[in-house]
Amino acid sequence: MNINKVDLNLLVYLDVLLREKNVTRAANQLNITQPAMSNGLKRLRDLLNDPILVRTSEGMVPTERAKELAPIVRGVLLTLEESLQPHKDFDPSQSSRVFRIMASDYAASTLIPALLKKMREQAPATTLDIMTPSDVTFHDVENGKVDMAINRFDQLPQSFHQKTVWRDNFACLVNRKNPVLKQFNLEGYLKSRHIWVSKTGFGVGVGMDPKDIQKLGWVDEALAKLGKQRTISVFTRNYHVAMHLAVEMDLIATLPLRAARLYENDDSMAILDPPFAIPSIELKMIWSPLLHQDASHIWLRRLITETADEINA
Repeated sequence: MNINKVDLNLLVYLDVLLREKNVTRAANQLNITQPAMSNGLKRLRDLLNDPILVRTSEGMVPTERAKELAPIVRGVLLTLEESLQPHKDFDPSQSSRVFRIMASDYAASTLIPALLKKMREQAPATTLDIMTPSDVTFHDVENGKVDMAINRFDQLPQSFHQKTVWRDNFACLVNRKNPVLKQFNLEGYLKSRHIWVSKTGFGVGVGMDPKDIQKLGWVDEALAKLGKQRTISVFTRNYHVAMHLAVEMDLIATLPLRAARLYENDDSMAILDPPFAIPSIELKMIWSPLLHQDASHIWLRRLITETADEINA
């Protein structure tokens, strides 16, 4: 194939088609007509001698050839877009930029307050728009619609830039009137009732099944390795709800230490080490290659790193 004879716009068409898996949605994404996108798909099929997308009972499904090409094409387009971004200086003291950050409830509670304080000192006219994991998708981050995502991630697209904010251990938040404090060991822990709390990744969550250990996360997987299982009375995706319930009831909240420390000045609560080993968690910030060289984004990343370092000190 002679690259000089290839319409490079077809790479843009291919990228959007493979992400949307729908001709109409792909056309809307590129603000072109549906017939124009259909013609683009036909030209791609002729060029690559491959169907690209095949209609099934579950909708349009990419072929194996298309799956191989998807990350390559995405990487080429992102590199090109990044290279063509105009360079602008950034003066935080004069900026009125809106920074959109997707932050988990845990990150929003432990990192964002200190970050916001620094932003108000250095860039008083900027605005911080905090979004939840269910508000955005990887696609939003990849396209630069969201400046940053701060969360714990099991898997990430290879194109994203990432940096570890910090690692955190687990702790148990327990009301001092809870009888378990008289015998806070593994046996007492397992006899108690618990609050499950977790929220990772992107997208709307689904209901939890107490028997599905593999989906319950770090705490329950650590117990499963010991052949044990705790009794969960409440499932929540919000750390503040979990901590409030631990304050009000005889329930144990096992959660990251930095979240538990939000109650360290509350005399009614005790913060204890779990009576079994739980692997630490890693909080990361991720961002699109499109924003990597952006001066305002570089400033934001440095500010987040400085804030995290001060919290860790």
